[in-house]
Amino acid sequence: MPTIDTKMYNNSFQNTNKTAEERSTLGKDDFLKILITQLQNQDPTQPLQDREFIAQMAQFSSLEQLTNLNKTMNTVAESQTLGGLSGMIGKQVTWTEKAREVDDQGTVTYKDVPKQGIVKSVSMKDGTTQLIMEDGSKAAVGLIETMTNPTAPADANSGSTS
Repeated sequence: MPTIDTKMYNNSFQNTNKTAEERSTLGKDDFLKILITQLQNQDPTQPLQDREFIAQMAQFSSLEQLTNLNKTMNTVAESQTLGGLSGMIGKQVTWTEKAREVDDQGTVTYKDVPKQGIVKSVSMKDGTTQLIMEDGSKAAVGLIETMTNPTAPADANSGSTS
């Protein structure tokens, strides 16, 4: 198998828009770039053997299919999350937020502020799921502490039975 001088195409992998994790792993585009570079720079007296080329193409095909499967699974998971959270619409929820306070000396402290609201809708954007309240405030789903039905009798919300 021909050797590849990585100095020739190292710069093609330096993309400032990628996260550190994305830069440290090879994706299907990177694999294809390596394969093309390998084909362009192979020794004409020792061309890539058919079985090696077929094996590399099979690896590329597998990588592409796994990438597509991962995207599909993420879409299904997001749909199920939204479907499950839609049951919270119309419910009263409580949560605690951290409020930033700065005193006269410039010292920053954080204070717990209890909040409550009736859920109007559920929003999922950029991987973050939030509940949007009737008053327009938003709460991250992970902050929700309690959920009650505001239309139920008072003793039903407290959990006691008569």
